[in-house]
Amino acid sequence: MADNPGESASGIQLVEEDDAALNSTINTTPLVDIMLVLLIIFLITVPVVVSAKEVELPEEANKVVETKPENLNIIVDSDGLVFLNTAAATDADLTAEFGRIARIRPDIQPEVHIRGDLLTEYYHVGRIVELAQRSGVLKIGFITKAPPPRS
Repeated sequence: MADNPGESASGIQLVEEDDAALNSTINTTPLVDIMLVLLIIFLITVPVVVSAKEVELPEEANKVVETKPENLNIIVDSDGLVFLNTAAATDADLTAEFGRIARIRPDIQPEVHIRGDLLTEYYHVGRIVELAQRSGVLKIGFITKAPPPRS
């Protein structure tokens, strides 16, 4: 037999677990496998997401609007008070004026220009737009400041 208790007859030495060195390295094989699967998924799905229906988008352009005497100018101040040209107006006044405009032929119908104060709540402007649309007014525009010149 063998002289040492850890040796067998064939000369192979058996090592107990307590004597073995600890393997503290991280096994990166599963990590690499997961990353490759994710890469394949992204390579397959990205072309599907990007290739959407082609549409021609409108270009942004600010046109200078010339005020015509027949246009209806509505002003909404920061408190929500509405003025028709320079006189204060109620919803009934606006509805009557919108009704008058709506009876005119669409091709010569005057425009409604809304000038809302910067601090006006959108509700007040939206209420006027709704009154105009319900009355049948076709041309509604918002008057704003010109953008600052580009440098």
